[in-house]
Amino acid sequence: MLYWLTALSDGGDVFNLFRYITFRAGGAFMTALIFGFIFGRPLINVLRRRQGKGQPIRNDGPEGHFVKAGTPTMGGLLIVGALVTSTLLWARLDNGYVWIVLFVTLAFGLIGFADDYAKVSKQNTKGVPGRVRLLLGFAIAFVASYWASMLHPEELQFRLALPVFKDVLWNMSYFFLPFAMFVIVGAANAVNLTDGLDGLAIMPSMIAAGALGIIAYTVGRVDFSEYLDVHYVPGTGEILIFVAGLIGGGLGFLWYNAPPAAVFMGDTGSLALGGAIGAIGVATKHEIVLGIVGGIFVVEALSVIIQVAYFKRTGKRVFLMAPIHHHYEKKGWAEPTIVIRFWIISLILALVGLATLKLR
Repeated sequence: MLYWLTALSDGGDVFNLFRYITFRAGGAFMTALIFGFIFGRPLINVLRRRQGKGQPIRNDGPEGHFVKAGTPTMGGLLIVGALVTSTLLWARLDNGYVWIVLFVTLAFGLIGFADDYAKVSKQNTKGVPGRVRLLLGFAIAFVASYWASMLHPEELQFRLALPVFKDVLWNMSYFFLPFAMFVIVGAANAVNLTDGLDGLAIMPSMIAAGALGIIAYTVGRVDFSEYLDVHYVPGTGEILIFVAGLIGGGLGFLWYNAPPAAVFMGDTGSLALGGAIGAIGVATKHEIVLGIVGGIFVVEALSVIIQVAYFKRTGKRVFLMAPIHHHYEKKGWAEPTIVIRFWIISLILALVGLATLKLR
């Protein structure tokens, strides 16, 4: 919205700053951060009053989690509110990629909100049936994937770009749409599975989004993309503003989610964040790199898949408990130790993912 102030510029005044994505990204970050600090405590107070007993705790979960009973959930409303507000304020609203990531974020956030509401109101851990969540998720992902494909340059449409190999584009034709849908839905649910410890999901989400934001800005500039030999995707640079809002809102949320958490993000936040990250990966044609920068989420999801599949086949478990962060809890690792080590791994993976821009 503020971008239109450039119309008042003669090229040498303060209004000219609004032309620059980096300046507006900084503004989005600060806006979202301040939003989180201003509305965080009031939102927590409202959620505590409305939810009473807070988020239900699984009876079969780690014993240490029962002390968290009564903690309110749906804190993802703070993150989503901050990033949406900052994006609408600072991004160019004539950019289709901005609307794609906003659409996915809000739509998955609504699914998560419905799931959180069902859990809190019924005081059980079931929520919205899994099949319904997946069906809605794939419908949202289809719209976003097709929309992004129509915005991509013709030479990139329905093609999968492979990292490291600069000239390789796999023409998947319309099979690209199911693949992209899987990326978005998979990312949303992987972040949701990761959200099991205080601060565990939010920091890797910010790190992965930050890496993808840098990629979006890079592939959205013809000079940078030519220098690095990456595929040029005009318009994706504006996604950096959305990412800046996500990081600012995420930090504002983390202020209250740091151990011991005053609020949980719930499915409202985890599904919204995961869907957003997946949508950015599809929009920037870096779906495979997303699997690297979001490697923590991939491992968390795979641990559940392996555990369930192996147990059904043999009646035995591979991990003491899945997702894998609970396995380390069962082994006696302190919760902050698990969280911080996962943060470190996330940062390393993000740097590896960014390195693929130069390894060509």
